[in-house]
Amino acid sequence: MVTPSGRAPRMAPDARRAAIIAATLPLVLRHGAAVTTRQIAQAAGIAEGTIFRVFPDKESVVQAVVAEAFDPAPTLRELAAVDCELPFRERLTAAVTVLQDRIAGVFGLLNALGWTGPPDREGRPAAARHPPRTANPTEINDAFRAAIVELIGSDECRLRVPAAELAHVLRLLVFSGTHPMIADGHQLEPEQIVAILLDGLAAPLPAPPDTEEDRPC
Repeated sequence: MVTPSGRAPRMAPDARRAAIIAATLPLVLRHGAAVTTRQIAQAAGIAEGTIFRVFPDKESVVQAVVAEAFDPAPTLRELAAVDCELPFRERLTAAVTVLQDRIAGVFGLLNALGWTGPPDREGRPAAARHPPRTANPTEINDAFRAAIVELIGSDECRLRVPAAELAHVLRLLVFSGTHPMIADGHQLEPEQIVAILLDGLAAPLPAPPDTEEDRPC
C-alpha cells in the first residue's frame, strides 16, 4: 500500500519484514533466485532502500521466504480450524487438502530456486546429496500426526487400526500423491486419497451363489 505522497506508510520492523516476505514469494516462484530487489520493492510498494532496513541483502529475503514456507505452524493452525462437526470423510478430505497445499507450495518454491532439498535452519540452500534439515523432523511429524488424530476424534472406533496409524499412512499418501516427481504428473485428488484410506482399491467380492443347499432350513 502506498500513501498519496507516493511513500509506503510507516510500519514496525516486524510488520515491514512480513510484508516484504509476502510480496517476494510470488516473485520467487516466477523468477527463482534471479528475482531482484527492485522487483521486490515494486511488488511491496516501497523504496528499494527500505528492504535493507530489515534485511541485510537479497539473499536474506529469499532465505526468509523459504523459512516461511517450511514453517509448520500455519498448516497446523489450518488443520486445527477444520470443523470437527463435519462428517468423518469430509473432515479427512479437508485435512488432506490443507496438507497438499503445504507440500505443493514447498516443492514449488524449491523447484523455482533449483534446490534439491529443504534448506538448513537458517534457510540456506541444501547440498545436492546430503540436504541438512530445517528443524527436528520427529517433532514436526509428531505435531502433524497429533493434529490428524485430533480430527479423527471419536471416529477412531470406525477404524481397523489406531488413529495414529491412519494419520501416518494418510501423510505418506499425501506426500507421494502430491510430490511432482513421485506422482509422475498425476497428482491424487484429496477425495482419492481419502477413498484409498477408507475404502481401498479392490473391487468388492461378488456375493456367493444362492443355491438350494446354502439356504437355511
